[in-house]
Amino acid sequence: MATKLDKQLSRREREIMDILYEEKECSAHDIRDQMPNAPSYSTVRALLAKMLEKGIVDNKQDGARYIYFPTQALGTVRKSALQRLVKTFFGGSTIGAVTALLGMQSDKLDESEIAELEKLIEQAGKRKS
Repeated sequence: MATKLDKQLSRREREIMDILYEEKECSAHDIRDQMPNAPSYSTVRALLAKMLEKGIVDNKQDGARYIYFPTQALGTVRKSALQRLVKTFFGGSTIGAVTALLGMQSDKLDESEIAELEKLIEQAGKRKS
């Protein structure tokens, strides 16, 4: 399932999207304030105009300023990004990706998280039966 965000985004556009997904919605000024090594305000506005054209952000007017927000739900984008990651870095192997994640995080999982993972594995096994 490809999303509009599958289109190539510049580093700065990706930074803006990260901010918008974290904050839900922001003005251009707020976005600029959160960007590392922020470009000029006019550059941020130009990037947002380009992103509006691509259809990956939208805006609404709030008094004299515009508030920007992503056009796609985070869950949709997250799923697409994970599918690309698994395909690209793990040869399409879900178990390879899960094994890598668990290897990085296993010492940080608490008992409830382990129980949730066990439950999800059990449910996946039942769907295959």
